[in-house]
Amino acid sequence: MARHGENIRKRADGRWEGRYKAFDESKGREIYRSVYGHTYSEVKGKLMERKYISEKVLPQGNLVPEAGSTPQIEIPFAQLAMEWLTVVAERRKHSTYIKYEAVYKTHLEAVVGQCSLTAAANIELQGKISDHIAEVSPSESLQKSIICVANQILAFAGRKHAVSIPALKQSEKKQSRKPPEPLSKDEQASLLSYVFQETDKFSVAVLLCLYTGIRLGELCALKWTDIDAKDMVLRVDRTVQRIAAGNGLTKTVLMENTPKSPSSKRMIPLSKEVMAPLMELQGDQPYVFGGALPLEPRTMQYRFQKILGKAGISSKNFHILRHTFATNGIENGMDVKILSEILGHSDVKITLNRYVHPSMDTKRTQLGRLSGFYGQLGGHAA
Repeated sequence: MARHGENIRKRADGRWEGRYKAFDESKGREIYRSVYGHTYSEVKGKLMERKYISEKVLPQGNLVPEAGSTPQIEIPFAQLAMEWLTVVAERRKHSTYIKYEAVYKTHLEAVVGQCSLTAAANIELQGKISDHIAEVSPSESLQKSIICVANQILAFAGRKHAVSIPALKQSEKKQSRKPPEPLSKDEQASLLSYVFQETDKFSVAVLLCLYTGIRLGELCALKWTDIDAKDMVLRVDRTVQRIAAGNGLTKTVLMENTPKSPSSKRMIPLSKEVMAPLMELQGDQPYVFGGALPLEPRTMQYRFQKILGKAGISSKNFHILRHTFATNGIENGMDVKILSEILGHSDVKITLNRYVHPSMDTKRTQLGRLSGFYGQLGGHAA
């Protein structure tokens, strides 16, 4: 059905077509040309672009510069960002779109929204964004997200306008951040003693995380159909997270989605120590820990603090269970590749650099073995 007044229609093959007037130098007159897309919004964006080029850019010079030259696109960064976000909304997960939109609206729109991709574009963008980051001092992760979103918008502009746009550089100054310490052996003993004694669903949830290292969102989204009681296997196939609603009605909503990456979809063997109390919880509701709906992550965080207090352990973030599982795996001889797959990591470097923290006892044991080796070499072994 055609959109009257916009020269946009949906074709019989399912694609959308938009028509616009353009001057043909070979014919010496205006002719109609077409742009195509999978959605109405995509075609409308392309028509806006062609109209902009025809009315403003082409009279000043060629849009597409020679190879290796600096881009000269007189289009505000904000307009490119909105077009890019439209594509993200159509092609990516809604949670991803909400995250990117929040980063752009909060940290880029007011700072560089009116900048155009002129000769000094990257220098100006880099300078303004760097000044903004220095002023608001976001976390290292958020800093990376700001630069990442800006670069994705620039890459989108480069593809759309057939120009080569250099990427912005990430800050070389990294914040010194001490990795979280896993639970000590004494803390683990106290926690295990409590959760084996108390078999309510929250204690079993903590036990499951200690034995598998699954993420909080994955735990809360777990369904009984994800558990194979016969083969004692757990399938991680979804996650839940609380994200901005974006509808003006509520601040956030709990959204169920696929895991964060393809490697996060995985199968994890279960031991009998965790399988038995887990199956005792089974009822006629679809979600293991939530019932009719996924468990609210904030509820699990709150219950975890209560469990820690009753076990005589100081307050910790729920994610400490994942760190503890990973560290225990390495210290007990688990192959790092196997551990990485169980954790759902795409690279073993993530496992080693972010989740494995050898304890002082382990360091002492390893050094003790080295002392014994030196003793044998010197002929005075103990």
